[in-house]
Amino acid sequence: MTLLDIRLLTVEEYHRMAEIGIIDEDERVELLAGQIVKMAAKGTAHGAALKRTVELLQNLLWGLVLLSIQDPVRLNDFSEPEPDIALLVRDPLYYEDRHPTPSEVYLIIEVADTTLRTDLGIKATIYAESGIADYWVLDVNNRQLHVFRDPNQDGYQSIVVQGDDASISPLQFPNISFMVRDMLRPLVTI
Repeated sequence: MTLLDIRLLTVEEYHRMAEIGIIDEDERVELLAGQIVKMAAKGTAHGAALKRTVELLQNLLWGLVLLSIQDPVRLNDFSEPEPDIALLVRDPLYYEDRHPTPSEVYLIIEVADTTLRTDLGIKATIYAESGIADYWVLDVNNRQLHVFRDPNQDGYQSIVVQGDDASISPLQFPNISFMVRDMLRPLVTI
């Protein structure tokens, strides 16, 4: 069996495909490692965890960051994912003239209900290679937070899995902390 020599798409080519209608504007796709990847449908657990986390971060980090929700981040010439949440350096134009780049990202959070393998795998690799210093995957099904830090070209050197009873702080904002469970569905006690 021979391996195919695959031609990877650049971010510019990806944008051009959208401009001329090859990719429909409503199509849920993102560019990862030069390949157009379909994004998973959003389940209700995903949506609720996303809303909880956004509200929590807005309350805690108001005025300190721009909170970006499911918007593109240009990592390099071949990857432009649309993370569920990105905490960004404040920009006076709100990134109207371009998508943010890794040096402008404090934290990326992916919420996983059906996408855990992708978020822990290819996305973690791409984010590490791009130098994203703080990457979290919120696993809503197992009530865990995977925290990836200390990136290099070989991946993240620090990976910690925290339960819902753990306290967490964004790397760039160590004085702001909250419980992992604050991002998750409240447990009902009977």
